[in-house]
Amino acid sequence: MKRNLRFVISDCKLTPYLVCLLLIGALCLHTTEFASPEPLDPDLVLYFDYEEFKGDTVIEKSGRGYDGEINGKVTQSDDGKFGKAGLFAAGSFLDLDGANVDPDDIPTEGMSVIAWINVEAISDMAIFNARAADGTWLVHPEARGDGNYRWLNRGPNPGRTIFDIRAGKNEANKWQHYAGTYSRADELAVLYINGNKVGEEKSRLDTPIADNWGQGARVGFNIDNKRPFTGLMDELNVWKRGLTEEEVNAIMNDSVEAFLAVEAHGKLATTWGKLKASK
Repeated sequence: MKRNLRFVISDCKLTPYLVCLLLIGALCLHTTEFASPEPLDPDLVLYFDYEEFKGDTVIEKSGRGYDGEINGKVTQSDDGKFGKAGLFAAGSFLDLDGANVDPDDIPTEGMSVIAWINVEAISDMAIFNARAADGTWLVHPEARGDGNYRWLNRGPNPGRTIFDIRAGKNEANKWQHYAGTYSRADELAVLYINGNKVGEEKSRLDTPIADNWGQGARVGFNIDNKRPFTGLMDELNVWKRGLTEEEVNAIMNDSVEAFLAVEAHGKLATTWGKLKASK
């Protein structure tokens, strides 16, 4: 790169201004090569689209780098809702090394867990699970053996329940869209199945969600090796805020990446409008 720059500068009659621009551009390019990727969204904690498997891991796409280590048999399927999907054999899961997740990425003031699922049977199946260092089971997004779905959050020690929703109709061998949302500020938890609100509950307590995943975090199996997810999963995304019904439906219909692209376009348009108005 340096030889090329010297050649251009010595053989072309460039103004000092253009020379500076060239040097700044080269420096920016060099810096970008070593820069860490930025998260796709400040509130998006985890995103598995199951499009990229690498050895014994499934690559996580939020930009935070929480790749899932495969335990058991999780394979890539061509029968995803959007492209590929993860096919989970009974007792298999993705280990997210919960104890080492950045504390700033742990949802405490709100949480949303969203996924397309296609379960093989009507039984208790965990979509995502995390357990705090004090033993608190802090989240239960599940398909249930009693024929419904569950959405739950708990606060810190002694593990008090903030809400516990059980609603909807669990169906096997077909794609179902699961979305549980919670906002502490709004004091409200909502469960959506296929974009439709099937249950809601006002928060029972004014407490944050337990603030660590010290005993682990997994996709597809509880920390105590119970409630194994068996079947297909696609577009799993976990947020540290309660998404709106409009956002849930946008993600359901178009995928997380498409939703974020539209969101970014809207922010850009708003910013441009403000700039124009200030002239």
